[in-house]
Amino acid sequence: MNTRAQKLSLLADMIAFAVIDGELHEREYKFLALIAEELGIDKEEFKQLFHEENPTQTIKTEFERIQQFYRLALLMHCDGVLHEREQIKIHEMGISMGLNPFAIKRVLKAMEQSPTRMISPDYLLEAFQEQHN
Repeated sequence: MNTRAQKLSLLADMIAFAVIDGELHEREYKFLALIAEELGIDKEEFKQLFHEENPTQTIKTEFERIQQFYRLALLMHCDGVLHEREQIKIHEMGISMGLNPFAIKRVLKAMEQSPTRMISPDYLLEAFQEQHN
């Protein structure tokens, strides 16, 4: 992730996904705030993203798209409730990112089965790279 605009776009996409179920849970907000901090976005700019529309920018590298997909999947599980609208939307987003649908399903299933809802980075990359062979 190179530019500030790309970082803001990524975060805006995550915010839009977080409210797909009609509400923003406190855990989702904290997770988003943590991501904003990690990306170097200050608190005021982060809060402003909730009140304005930002154009989506294309994530160029496959690795960055996989990272973003995983962040969205973590966000989806963050509130402890898995909504059908979230499941549908994350599949749509993953496909629109150009990610393999079978790898998407594999990763989401592994996360669902994990007690922490997290998977190892090696497993994540393996799931998507396996489809290249």
